[in-house]
Amino acid sequence: ESRTANASNKEINIQWYIPSLGKPSNETETKVLLLYAYNTKPVKISNVKIFSSMSVFSGHLWIPLARIISLRENLSNLKKQVEMLMQSSKTLSSALEPTSFLEQSESLKPIPSKNSKINVGKVHLDEKTEEMAKRCLSEVKALLSVVPALSLPLTEIPFDVTFQSIASLEDMFDPASGCTISEESLFNWIVSLFH
Repeated sequence: ESRTANASNKEINIQWYIPSLGKPSNETETKVLLLYAYNTKPVKISNVKIFSSMSVFSGHLWIPLARIISLRENLSNLKKQVEMLMQSSKTLSSALEPTSFLEQSESLKPIPSKNSKINVGKVHLDEKTEEMAKRCLSEVKALLSVVPALSLPLTEIPFDVTFQSIASLEDMFDPASGCTISEESLFNWIVSLFH
């Protein structure tokens, strides 16, 4: 039981390996190894020796470290921009509703980044933020695509942008840790890039 692995929904698990010496010898730039595994149906693995499934997949990609660091910085900026849009839309919507003085002072408190119901709602992006998102997601697509040369820049955003989806992407490209992604539209887009 201690070795049981469960995934009740579709999930992608991301891990990074940063080799100290073992990088491909023909490369001059530092690359890190992205290890991924995902399931397309619920899974319970109780014995890895006899497990086989048609709904569990895994793989790896060598990715330039400099591009990951740059992308993560851009995703962090995008997350801040999305959070500002969420706060301004919440402030605007609360300003339009008649409220008492006490309720108004409550609405001026900052929105917490984690565990807030608004984090799962789709965010309406302004033009600047949408362009920023397209640039970030085009880079994600280029890094994860099996044939990067054929990876054209995105003309539209391929999933519903929520605060959580952008935070998940930022976590995904943090080489110091791994992450699990289960939001359906983001999951589907990332899995499509691995094929």
